[in-house]
Amino acid sequence: MNQEAGVHAFLLGAPKCGTTWLSNALEQHPGLCVSDPKEPNEIATHKGTMFRDNREPNLKKYAKYFKGKGMKIDCSVHAFACPKAPSRIKNNWPNAKFIICVREPVARTISHWKMIRETEMDIRSGADWSNFEIAWNDSRLHLDTLYGHCFQNWLAQFPRKSFLILDSEFMKKQPIDALKMVCDHLEISQIKFNLDIISNSNTAKDRKMQSGLGRKIMAVSSKIPNFVKFPITLPLKALGINIYNTKAMTSKPKIAEIDYDYAKKIISPKTVKDIELFESISGESFTHWK
Repeated sequence: MNQEAGVHAFLLGAPKCGTTWLSNALEQHPGLCVSDPKEPNEIATHKGTMFRDNREPNLKKYAKYFKGKGMKIDCSVHAFACPKAPSRIKNNWPNAKFIICVREPVARTISHWKMIRETEMDIRSGADWSNFEIAWNDSRLHLDTLYGHCFQNWLAQFPRKSFLILDSEFMKKQPIDALKMVCDHLEISQIKFNLDIISNSNTAKDRKMQSGLGRKIMAVSSKIPNFVKFPITLPLKALGINIYNTKAMTSKPKIAEIDYDYAKKIISPKTVKDIELFESISGESFTHWK
């Protein structure tokens, strides 16, 4: 077992499934140390939606992403679809626990596609997802939606009891109950979460696209050591100020639209059977998705 980072739990799932809201909520718990940044993307080969890196994790670097006390939880949601992440975690932290956030597959895929298109992340990575059908056939979009396929990889390494599965609709309608379930699953004390101050910065209305200047500054920033950046960025972050999200560094995106029924027709051949697989191996019911 690796003791370098000593990670106890992982928040998994897929983009647009409420993971940003949940990770922000968990920061309130004194018994938890949420990774900073929330998505270190160190353990998995999936570095966000578009980028892949098969190099082995740098565990010394990884340990630096956990700065507080309490149970350490990594919120790199893209690890769920990564085929190498389960065995890597098992080899280093065999007693880890997991929270998996999911969402009705068609709505999740549309929302994810819109985010990538509106931020031009596809174009900047050498792809073009303007055609939804072409985008869906790209594994970087559809694998995140195939929950059953992904969950099989995790059950090959960890027992079912290691996982708590949360539907984003349940979190939205019953947030207090959802947070109680998380505390029970992680075996930490129940606290009264302040729902009013939990932010969800990953919503469409707040979405911004990096400007040319912003991309240049980010490129330079990525080469500056954390011990130089953190004394500046962390105090500002505590005040709710993100220097990378200023008007000079961002611009409003062009809105991407897609018809729900059209998208459903395209993705259903893959998702219908996968939902059945996910229900079968998870023991959960998602009849409302059908």
